Amino acid sequence: QVIYFFKVSQNPSGKVVLDFLKKRLGCGYLKANSKTDATDKSLAFVVRDFKDLITKVIPFFEGKLVIKKKNFEKFKKVLEIVKSGRHLKKEGMKEILDISYSMNTGKRKFSKEEILKNFQD
Repeated sequence: QVIYFFKVSQNPSGKVVLDFLKKRLGCGYLKANSKTDATDKSLAFVVRDFKDLITKVIPFFEGKLVIKKKNFEKFKKVLEIVKSGRHLKKEGMKEILDISYSMNTGKRKFSKEEILKNFQD
């Protein structure tokens, strides 16, 4: 299963930016950025709904980003793969894994190989 979401985080003084995004886009929610780090006081605006991502988030940010533009383009590519249904095949899932692992470099629960090993067409 592909779990996709769009997240913008800000320190508490930037909450007005997150509130603006939520109101302007008419979707998503605000939450604490970290559940596990009590010292992290930052907040996040999150959108998980596929339709909202395609019809609201992508059009709004298209052409506006300078910072994180490469990751935004990669995120759009993942949504295109899901929209086309290619994520249901092993090759499409491999493409998504390659893209997502190139975007987020944090600690991973599973390797790409472990995920693909358990994937069934």
